[in-house]
Amino acid sequence: MIVTLTAHPALDRTIDLGAALQVGEVQSALGAREDAGGKGINASRVVHAAGVATRAVLPLAPEDPFAAVLRASDVPVLPVAVTGHVRANIAITSPSGQTTKINLPGTVPTAAEIAALVEAVVGAAEHARWLVLAGSLPPGTADDFYVEVIRAVRARWGAAAPRIAVDTSGAALRAVVATGTPDLIKPNDDELAELVGEDFDDAADLSGAVLAAARRLVPAHAGAALVTLGAAGAVLVTAEGAWSAVPPPIRARSTVGAGDSSLAGYLLADSAGHGPAECLRHAIRCGAAAASLPGTQAPAPTDLPSGDVPVRTLTP
Repeated sequence: MIVTLTAHPALDRTIDLGAALQVGEVQSALGAREDAGGKGINASRVVHAAGVATRAVLPLAPEDPFAAVLRASDVPVLPVAVTGHVRANIAITSPSGQTTKINLPGTVPTAAEIAALVEAVVGAAEHARWLVLAGSLPPGTADDFYVEVIRAVRARWGAAAPRIAVDTSGAALRAVVATGTPDLIKPNDDELAELVGEDFDDAADLSGAVLAAARRLVPAHAGAALVTLGAAGAVLVTAEGAWSAVPPPIRARSTVGAGDSSLAGYLLADSAGHGPAECLRHAIRCGAAAASLPGTQAPAPTDLPSGDVPVRTLTP
């Protein structure tokens, strides 16, 4: 079982343009779609499509129209009743694969709603192999909310607690690596650069620069780091070693949710007992598959690219 928490879900509206986005101009769209989004939900969709048990925990008002879209995804969910409605995110894609995103703000949850969400996650984590805490936090939520969840889960289940993966950014990620000691973090290269106060833009060897930065966190502050690099692939850093991999050639259609799919792919391979190199390879395949699909679609095993994913061992 892989349990996910999406504290700040979103209705993902994707608009597909036939030409590059022209700012300030009127353009016609080729089409549009709506998906139930949010990093944890996206990860659960990939896990569910692979035939592995999952449960997505999220705040959701009973009358929220988002519920109908979520039901269509067929993902097992544990909704926690709140009063505010889910926000919307807008993604505009062009034929080149470039994606422009506009994320709208969500509603501010009450203290009682936050407490109920934490309690729901703690309960859902029983017997789980992994717990994924993913995405931004709702407005007004403390930066250390994920730390609170980690502590509550470990206090309740002790040695039987699931391993915990965190995929967030900014102040929430800083709080997690400062005091949360997660088993895995999944930043992209920009998020990692912000976290450690470095700039990778001029790095002659991006994988090497990412490895050096991640080594400042692993294993002292996190058990491992899966750092996604977009079209350049990903780097995995653990206490025992480090590896990099690049994706096979694909035609990118929408990068929204690709990182979430990469994380899900890694956890699926880890749950199946594979070693770090194969976990990284499967993460790359799932991320590439998601980027090749329109909107925020979750790739199924049949969507994974068949091309080679070479994995290289990195040395400090």
